[in-house]
Amino acid sequence: MNDSASSPPKTAFLQIPQVLSRPHSEQDFDSGINTSAAWTVSLASPEGGARLSLRSIGADNLDAPVRAKSDERDDGESVVGDDTFSEEEGRPARALYSFHGKAEFRELTRVEAGDELEILREDVGEGWSLARLSPAGGSEGDRGSEMGLIPRSYYIFTAEFAHTEGLLVPATHSRIRSRREPSSDSITPRGSPTRTPETLAIVPQTTGEWFPSFRRSLLGGKSLNRFSSFVTSGAEEFVLQGSAESSTSGSPPSGHTHTRSMSDSDSRRESILGHMAEAERHFVEAGPSWKTKVPPFRILVHSPSKRTSTLSGAYTMYTVSTSFDTVSHSRSASGSSGDGEEDGTPPSPVRITVHRRFSHFVALHTALTRLLPGIALPPLPEKQYAGRFSNDFVEARRGDLERYINRVARHPVARYAEVLTFFLGCESDAEWKKELPYYLSLPPKGPSFYANVYHPAFNVDADEASEAVERFVNHTRAVGKGVQSLRNIFGRVREARLEMSKAERLLSYTLQSMITAKPLASAPTTGIDEDEEEESSTSHGHLNEDGAWCWRENCTSCLKLTKAVQKTSETLQIVADLYDDHARRTQLATHEALKNVAHPSALYAPVIDTHKSTLSRYQDAVREGAEDEEMAARCETVLNITMAEMDTYHTQKVEDFQEIAKDHLDGEIAFYEQVLTRLRAARRTFDSPQYDELARGSRQPSIYERELEHPRLNPPPLPQPCPHVFDSAPMRPVSVAIQEGVGMLLGGVGAPARGSVFGKFW
Repeated sequence: MNDSASSPPKTAFLQIPQVLSRPHSEQDFDSGINTSAAWTVSLASPEGGARLSLRSIGADNLDAPVRAKSDERDDGESVVGDDTFSEEEGRPARALYSFHGKAEFRELTRVEAGDELEILREDVGEGWSLARLSPAGGSEGDRGSEMGLIPRSYYIFTAEFAHTEGLLVPATHSRIRSRREPSSDSITPRGSPTRTPETLAIVPQTTGEWFPSFRRSLLGGKSLNRFSSFVTSGAEEFVLQGSAESSTSGSPPSGHTHTRSMSDSDSRRESILGHMAEAERHFVEAGPSWKTKVPPFRILVHSPSKRTSTLSGAYTMYTVSTSFDTVSHSRSASGSSGDGEEDGTPPSPVRITVHRRFSHFVALHTALTRLLPGIALPPLPEKQYAGRFSNDFVEARRGDLERYINRVARHPVARYAEVLTFFLGCESDAEWKKELPYYLSLPPKGPSFYANVYHPAFNVDADEASEAVERFVNHTRAVGKGVQSLRNIFGRVREARLEMSKAERLLSYTLQSMITAKPLASAPTTGIDEDEEEESSTSHGHLNEDGAWCWRENCTSCLKLTKAVQKTSETLQIVADLYDDHARRTQLATHEALKNVAHPSALYAPVIDTHKSTLSRYQDAVREGAEDEEMAARCETVLNITMAEMDTYHTQKVEDFQEIAKDHLDGEIAFYEQVLTRLRAARRTFDSPQYDELARGSRQPSIYERELEHPRLNPPPLPQPCPHVFDSAPMRPVSVAIQEGVGMLLGGVGAPARGSVFGKFW
């Protein structure tokens, strides 16, 4: 029996004993959320049984019946406590980098670069592997017996599979590596191993949940994915292995040429630059900063309308109008421009108007995120489920979408993306429905994005890059805190404008009550006793027959004074309306615009993480005795991209704050000019000749006298801007939230906190 146990298998069909069989869990495994579940949930194969390593199927095969019986008794126990699993041999591997995970997530805690590993399960979900430190790799105590999770990109298999008759090794276990000679060109990227990227279908993102969303209230807009952006963006893979596309892009192209055959449908898919290949090549100039290929353009999102579909129900459609400046792609040898410029007049801009709904913006954002993984894209507004057809929300959503699409178009790289041109330029609904699946099925660029970025050699110094990122982090954090304080104070400024409107209106009513002897309904607030009010209302002689504020008849002096005071009261009502309108419209627009400069540290956190991780890899690549010139060159490419993104933030920050300050000051100037115009007009009524003309005819009642019984002293609450995606909603007691929610459903009477649909959660 021992001989048979030690002999190799003779057939290709191996009966794998169900040593580790566990009931298959129907729960979807997500190691990014709960990696401790990887031990119990994902160890079972899709058929319900465990997958053993090829090396473990030999001597243990005869003991399968005995262990299977013991497993039946422990069917509900965790795999962690299974001794047979601990004795299983895995595929040998070697750690490429140090990895110090968290014990509470069942991760390996003390893995150093070069340690020998045994991979028990290569894929347990979300890019994690189940591994065990080999006894040879443990040098401290019982470190070699540690078993846990490790990222798949942190190790490499070292086993050489010997040919065994009847045994087929899966193709996924083989790695074909090739190297090219270093490029002699001064422009990177340089040679990289050829590798075919895996094609993955794109899945539109879910941008929100019930407001305030779980992501915004508890996480502050952060993701639950524990992988760094250096890994998820493909930068790590590009730095370590390069990209297949870089083998054909060692030098910048000299013209608009395609390296592959194009179908008829591909020939119609062109970016604003005219060709797909040119739109996928990005250039970094000295600075480093992105090279601008096309001039900026302005996009307007306007005219929202409610529509109904039999499949998706009711939705809101927005009109998107774009004004493109004409770009000439070809010129004659003499240098003359097109026919439109022969007479000296510039060509007229091209205006395109399309109709898009929110789900179309979601598709655009998701496609841009996967096609441009190395840049910081603005966050898309979260999806709304309740009150999404109210006028306040539709207008707020329209403004958010307009700011989002304009910030995308302001980025020097995203501006000429093919999918953005398609989004803004496809006017035919039939063409939109036909071509949209193509863009949704495009695989993520990953390493190929970095391989198509070109920059001058020696454009980045490692020491300067390290110092710059630290100052950038501190600056963005300070800017974020300052903007948050500014947003809070600006909300109080708007409330103060509303209070000023109420004060001006109350002053107007008080003047009307004084010259007409009509009581004001809120007279106790003015300090007048109720008994005195009743006595004054019944007294005679307050007004004469001409309606003048005098006990004498035919008193022209008091008649002119009464009419002038009435004119002043009416002017104060207009001033109160100006204060109210200024707080609700002009200042609301400024309050919304402050979201453009909010949370820069959270927005650029992926760029910062990629920058710091690349610096670490660069230091390893230039370490004396272990130089890797190609890896160092690829690190320089990634650092040029991250530094160009920091430069983009610097440029946009200056432009944003300039625009916000100018808009605010222009709005304040226009507001106070209107107020001054009304006040000056009221002031002129007390001077000749206008004051003398007031003696003609009797006084007519003011249109505001009827409001004395029901004064407008309780205006509706101010509309508030929609929260930013990265805003953290304050936590409130559950009882308060339930009480307010029931009140909203039942229409309970109470003092509303805000004027928008977000009032209860602000």
